[in-house]
Formats: sequence, C-alpha cells, structure tokens
Amino acid sequence: MARERATALLVDFDGVLRRWDPQVAAGVERRYGLSEGVLTEIAMQWGRLQPVVVGQVSHADWVTSVVDALTESVGDADRARAAVEEWQRYRGEVDPEVLAFVREVRAAGVPVGLATNATDLLDADLAALDLVGEVDVVVNSSVLGVHKPAKEYFQAACEALETPPKRVLFVDDEDWAVRGARAAGLSAHRWGGPEDLRYLRAALAY
Repeated sequence: MARERATALLVDFDGVLRRWDPQVAAGVERRYGLSEGVLTEIAMQWGRLQPVVVGQVSHADWVTSVVDALTESVGDADRARAAVEEWQRYRGEVDPEVLAFVREVRAAGVPVGLATNATDLLDADLAALDLVGEVDVVVNSSVLGVHKPAKEYFQAACEALETPPKRVLFVDDEDWAVRGARAAGLSAHRWGGPEDLRYLRAALAY
C-alpha cells in the first residue's frame, strides 16, 4: 500500500537550511595557537551540549563552559575567552537553494516548520540571518525541553504544524534524527544536498 503524500514539511536547521563553513573555526584555532578541531570537540561534547539544547542552561552559560574547558586545555584564560568569543561571532550561512525551496513550498500552500536542536540564541540567529517569517512554525528543543530524536519532539512538531505525523515529511542531515522521525510515524529523508530537492518536490502534495 502506497504511503500518503506529505502535506507539510519539517526541515532541520543546521546542516540543511543553515551551513557552517569549517574554515571559520579552523582559522580561529590557527590564530590563537589551538589544536585543530578543539573548539568543536569541546563545544559539542554531549554532556556539555545536552543541557543547553533542552533549555536547562542558557547559551551564554554554555559558552562560558566552553571557555572554561578550553582554559583547562591551553592554560590561558584570556586566550581561551578571546578565541571562543571570535568563533561564536560567526553564525553560519543560509543555503540559498534550500531557502528558495522553502519559499516555493509555502507559496504552494504547504506549511513548513523548522525543526532544530537549538539554544535560546535561536531567535537571534534567525533574525541575524534574515530568516524571521520564512517558516510557519519554529520547533526549538530548548523551548520544548526535549530534543531530536525523541518521539515527543516530533509529536510536538506535528502538533505545531497541525498535521498528523503520517502526512509530514521531515528532512535532516543526520541518520539518528531521520530514524527518530520515522519511529514517530513521519516520512523522513536524509539530506544529501540540493540534488535532493527534486525528490522532495515529488514527495510533497503540491
């Protein structure tokens, strides 16, 4: 039996709508004499990251914890603080092809939600990237208190879209998120790049 076509779209932010240039962090690390990859390694350590993406601590507190950990690593608090502050000033870049697709989908009457494991800085990031108003709903894990790939996260996202899970198409660049969405009853596609847009258009009912 063929699956019903999706009537709503749910897209991941980081890795789909927003891209991060790895050379930015690499440049900061070189300028401050840090080991390659240390900023991401420290910042994305799950024990440090998980509390901020469920809203237990603020983005500012998370940044402070990154500075503290980097200070322990390099033995220089001023250098660690300056490096992290410079790194954090970069807020990524919008993928223009994905944004054009989101606009196309919405223009056809299909609601679009942004589904992201994010911090309380998300609204400021959306404003800085001129994305305010570009989606119908924003599903921020730090507001919900639960993150992808939890079933409760996807249930809340579908409720925000006012669409049953079986009619929602979710797009993410991480396998674990795609698996979580499918377990919650959504259609889900692993994002590989703009070449996937043809498939996504075919999967949506517009």
